[in-house]
Formats: sequence, structure tokens, C-alpha cells
Amino acid sequence: MITCVVRYVIDPAKTEAFERFGRRWMELVDAHGGTHHGYFLPAEGASDEALALFSFPSLAAYERYRALFGRDPAFVEADRIRDESGCVLRHERTFMRPMLPGDPPGDG
Repeated sequence: MITCVVRYVIDPAKTEAFERFGRRWMELVDAHGGTHHGYFLPAEGASDEALALFSFPSLAAYERYRALFGRDPAFVEADRIRDESGCVLRHERTFMRPMLPGDPPGDG
């Protein structure tokens, strides 16, 4: 399993648009073989950072999903929410291997 962690810098005045963007991507990840673990939004104080975490069974499965970016109409529509609202100022993507409760030592 591979987990993608996306760190966003968002416009705090456009949190509602970011939530629409996030809801749509949660649906798309789940519909295309992944498991979305949710978006984590600022809750207290002045913050412009948000996170998203989602997993795919393998890097190959993630690459099949990524191949749809910019081509599949549903993916284009989801990105349009971000682009037209300006809710995301920048983002970075990191891949991690989860260690879960019950995993045997050295599994990975």
C-alpha cells in the first residue's frame, strides 16, 4: 500500500470552495480504486494549511488513477473548482508507506 499525503496552502477566505474541491476528490479517489482518509482543515487560530491523505494498493494503481488527470471530464471538473475559486495557493505531494496497528515487524 502507498499513501499520498498532500499538504495544501489555502486561502482561508475560500475555505468553502476548498471543501467543495475536497469532497469531489474524495469521491474520485474512492471511485478509482483508492481509499480516501479525508481532508484535514484548519480548526483553530489563523492557519492556511490543510492536508489530504489517501491510499492506493500499489504505486501502479496510483499511476493508473493519475493517468486520468487532465483527460477524464470528472477530473477536469474537480480541478476547475480549485482553479476558478483560487482556494489553493500551492500544494506538495509526498508518498508514504503506512505502518498500521497489527502489521508484523518488518512488513513493507
